[in-house]
Amino acid sequence: MPVSLRILVTRPQPSAAVTAARLGAMGHQTVLLPVMEAIHQPQAALDALTHPHSAIAVTSAEVFRALAPYKAQLTPHLQTPVYCVGPATAQAAQHMGFQSVISGSGTGVSLAKIAAAASTSLANGLVYLAGWPRSPAFEAGLQAAGIACRTAETYRMSAITYAPETIEKLLQPPIPDVALLYSYESARHFFTLLSPETAQRISDMRLLCLSEHVADAIPPGFGPVSIAAEPSEETLLAQL
Repeated sequence: MPVSLRILVTRPQPSAAVTAARLGAMGHQTVLLPVMEAIHQPQAALDALTHPHSAIAVTSAEVFRALAPYKAQLTPHLQTPVYCVGPATAQAAQHMGFQSVISGSGTGVSLAKIAAAASTSLANGLVYLAGWPRSPAFEAGLQAAGIACRTAETYRMSAITYAPETIEKLLQPPIPDVALLYSYESARHFFTLLSPETAQRISDMRLLCLSEHVADAIPPGFGPVSIAAEPSEETLLAQL
């Protein structure tokens, strides 16, 4: 019989609730502690899309959550090719009604290579609907391939402040067996929320990271640390 684990989920809402439901269906218990929240800036995307472009690029499904109330304004762009960083973002694009969706394998590097291979069809460049903070890898890859890119910061991630007693209550015994860490910034902020006493208490908690870059945010003295074979929730949860 599978072992039931107590799992700390640190990703932002509403994704945290989706992950919690998924874990519950697997027989696990969850502790929700979203450490970042998305501040939407949809007008930046709408403005950028008024400029000439051959395609759209998106590296997070959060972009489509930001644009969900503006579906009518996106109608003129639904036939435009959309380059998405991975399958989850591609699915979100399809749900928004985009007809030509190209998916990468989950990294900005892989997406830039796909765009570079299609560079002859990108004469008017890309509109990149992005978040902040973000990895520079995708934009650097486009620049190296000579592909023009107009970046529109469609959302930004903001750290959530919690009262110390809230963190203490969530991480008191029984402490989680595992914590899921999805981004460098969320991992970094999570550890800043811990008092010395709480940090000591959870220092042996297993940490599952979506990538090596996420793992780089973990301070010394915590772990064991495991890294997903590829940047997807499926491979992350496969380590449980």
